[in-house]
Amino acid sequence: MCYFGAWRNIEVLWPKNDLRKIPERWRLVGVRQSPLSGGPRLAVTPVHAMINYCAALLESESRLALSALGLLPDLGLGLHTDRPNRDSLVFDVCEPVRPQLENWLLAWVMREPLRRADFFETGTGNVRLMSHLCSKLSEIAPTLGKLVSPWAEYVMRTLWAGTLRSKSDRIPATHLTQQHRREAKRQPSFPCIDTPRPEHVCRGCGKQIRAAKSYCSACARAVTRKNFRAGRKVAQGPESLAKRSLTQRQHKQAIQNWKSSDLPGWLTRDLYLKQVQPALVSVAKSRIGSALGVSEPYSSDIRAGKRIPHQRHWLVLAQLVGVSQAT
Repeated sequence: MCYFGAWRNIEVLWPKNDLRKIPERWRLVGVRQSPLSGGPRLAVTPVHAMINYCAALLESESRLALSALGLLPDLGLGLHTDRPNRDSLVFDVCEPVRPQLENWLLAWVMREPLRRADFFETGTGNVRLMSHLCSKLSEIAPTLGKLVSPWAEYVMRTLWAGTLRSKSDRIPATHLTQQHRREAKRQPSFPCIDTPRPEHVCRGCGKQIRAAKSYCSACARAVTRKNFRAGRKVAQGPESLAKRSLTQRQHKQAIQNWKSSDLPGWLTRDLYLKQVQPALVSVAKSRIGSALGVSEPYSSDIRAGKRIPHQRHWLVLAQLVGVSQAT
């Protein structure tokens, strides 16, 4: 209960276009117990429907592994012997792998948006998965088979070690993991197993995109236009206008207070254009702006030679690039 209680309030990501199409309860992972069944079955939220489906995949892979080793799936040995007519050994073998499966699924939910088109809600509120999402989740099945195989073989070796046998009986072979063969070659008993990557979708429309991007081209343009309008609105606000006006008054006052005699005789316009300005290309625009007390766009224009700053700035720029009378 405490374990899935920590999942309860995790926010589920959805594409912006799907937010108006989903119920409010779908925006969080929600509780594990379904009001329809009193337990995990018949989930009423998308994430728990995904957990149920992945748990069924793990159960299937565990049953296949036990059957391949000749073990009875309904053999009760551990935690799951409290109910009759249940494949208790299957669930016992599932337990060590469940944390890895749920960690993979949680990372998917917290990093990638889900899509409304991948889920179907019945009249009773039961959430089911559509075929596309089922196909994507099923890609984890071979990985689950590799993860559960060592535990199935561990159960087999433990049972074999506790039985009466003759000296001619051979140690059971590890057909699923090839552990004996790897140990003979001095390779790790448990090889590194990579899990499949979840589908990467656009955070705006839900379209499948490359992993390096957050939006498709159409949504990226829309976001850029929105940010531009928002930035323009802020720039035209009363606070920004007042700040810009104050800066302009300060620069005008500095120009009025400046005297041409403050400029060294050797620092002419020709020297600035031939020596100082070309050297500014290697200076970061942030350093130029900080030294002169001007904006970043204006600093960029000065560095690129698009703007020639006022003469009162020439000496500071010359010192910034190491140009002096001696040079």
